[in-house]
Amino acid sequence: MIKAVIFDIDGTLIDSNKAHAETFVKAFEKFGKYVPLEELKCLIGMGADDILAKYLEQNEIKKFGEDLLEYRKGIFLNEYLPKIKVFPKTRELFEKLKSDNKQTALASSASEEELKRYKKLLKIDDLIEEETNADDAERAKPEPDIFLAAFDKLKNVEKDNVLIIGDTPFDVEAAVTANLRIIGVESGGWSRDKLLETGCAEVYRDIAAIFENYEKIFSKNSDG
Repeated sequence: MIKAVIFDIDGTLIDSNKAHAETFVKAFEKFGKYVPLEELKCLIGMGADDILAKYLEQNEIKKFGEDLLEYRKGIFLNEYLPKIKVFPKTRELFEKLKSDNKQTALASSASEEELKRYKKLLKIDDLIEEETNADDAERAKPEPDIFLAAFDKLKNVEKDNVLIIGDTPFDVEAAVTANLRIIGVESGGWSRDKLLETGCAEVYRDIAAIFENYEKIFSKNSDG
């Protein structure tokens, strides 16, 4: 029986993946690097340090890597986040989970500041039991650390009782490595086939589709 659900945020609960990619483009340009938007869109969901390592030499990372990431975060929080939309039926899904006495957790590698802003945008503070931020995991996705950190915060559940919902192959890889079941959503821009190929048990259009199919999804996953 599913007793807890762990949610990714970007691309899963909020329509932010393209915004993250665009802010990386601007940040790289600020420091003299051109990286195509289409390439970066395929990397969102991966840890920021891993993205830097794909395009910068080690001496560049040491010289301005931290400044680049801070610049990017500033653009995202101040210019993009106020315009980002929460995907439809997000609160309704959390309300349904709450009414069924299922624990919920947000599994994010965002900074504490970013997570605070995300929660304000989502307006589900009263429905969340647990959360993670960058301080809870040494390694970002596709490593399993952030999902394991979220799982460890849950109360009285085994891995068979937990379901993860995410939108990128990095989420899926992390969940599979953590030995946690995951269903995917296509709202982050990845195809159903790619998410299934990486290891998703099921894939739905978006959070609204999960809400619409709530009984079916949790019935199918009831045996873990």
